[in-house]
Amino acid sequence: MIHVTTTCPDTDTARAIARAALGQRLAACANILPGVLSLFHWQGRIEEEPEVLLSFKTRAAHRPALVTLIEERHPYDLPVIHWEDAETTPGATAWLDTETG
Repeated sequence: MIHVTTTCPDTDTARAIARAALGQRLAACANILPGVLSLFHWQGRIEEEPEVLLSFKTRAAHRPALVTLIEERHPYDLPVIHWEDAETTPGATAWLDTETG
């Protein structure tokens, strides 16, 4: 299992991206966590924006297509998308495999 994560400007955007990814079976699950406050460097300034964290549970084989989907549907000029391997239980692995084909 891997987690693919990005931030979105609002819950509606995160929900739309999540539904698209789930509809294409690129992920078995999407978690949307509102209430994130992000501080970051952007165009020579330090910015501060409220955001929503969007995280997917998927397989490494689906990462390229999932990243492309996020990039295509994301409203930011530069959506920061990252991923990491996640160890999990055999049952969770079986579920992931079933849901993402």
